[in-house]
Amino acid sequence: MMIRRFLFLVVWVGLLSLVAACRGGTGYEAPPANADVNVVVSILPQQYFVKKIGGEHVSVLVMAGPGENPLQYQPPKAQLQALKQRDIYFLMGIPPEKEWLAQIAEQAPDIKIVDISQGIPKQEGDPHIWLSPRLVKTQAQTIAQALITIDPAHEADYRANLDAFLTELDKLEQEIQQIMAANEAEGKTFIVTHPAWGYFARDYGLTMVSIPENATDAELSSLAELAKSKGITTIFYQRGFDDTGAKKLASMIPDGRVMPLEPLNPNWEPNLRSVAMMLAKSSK
Repeated sequence: MMIRRFLFLVVWVGLLSLVAACRGGTGYEAPPANADVNVVVSILPQQYFVKKIGGEHVSVLVMAGPGENPLQYQPPKAQLQALKQRDIYFLMGIPPEKEWLAQIAEQAPDIKIVDISQGIPKQEGDPHIWLSPRLVKTQAQTIAQALITIDPAHEADYRANLDAFLTELDKLEQEIQQIMAANEAEGKTFIVTHPAWGYFARDYGLTMVSIPENATDAELSSLAELAKSKGITTIFYQRGFDDTGAKKLASMIPDGRVMPLEPLNPNWEPNLRSVAMMLAKSSK
């Protein structure tokens, strides 16, 4: 009995040590900081933007990487220490950055901070400006100018990459508009658990309705009536957030189903094209 208890304690202590190591940072590996400009971003879509403009001249460290919910993310110590080798941090204007910045100021006081959300008109309480190709154009220009300031030797490359990216964004906008027109989607309503798609909805003539957190039966019943009146058959949820309300609501409407929408998908452009199709077809 004593041996079994001892072995249990050894295993348990080992597991705790492993968790502590990962949380404390010894299990964290930062990308190499060997580029002309070593960049930090908050979320995965920003990495897409920076790579589009910086190309081979940049290395990008993402704070809240794959599978991480930025609203709950606590940077490990090793990640914060890795910022000492970075030149610039592109903020997105999301709430957790305020807490991260206090820690970054202590660990990497010399890193240059640039908020790419500055100058963009925001909807109240909605930081999801990366989900609007129109607003990404402004963000891209801010990124390019910051890279040029830090690395003027490659200004021509950054400007050429910016022009190419802006052209891609124009094309993406046209494709989304065509998807909406082909499905007669203008004026349609869609229902989500996490209200991340307000800018996208505004840009393309949609109406977003979100399920309240911890929605009551009465609130779900009201949403079910709305869904029936609008012919809505798909309720959208975001992985990492509670999907109980979405599943319950879907069960209350004819042919109801749930589908994920991923605002943090690193494959930003293909993701927006896919989202456009799903939203355009979310109601009959």
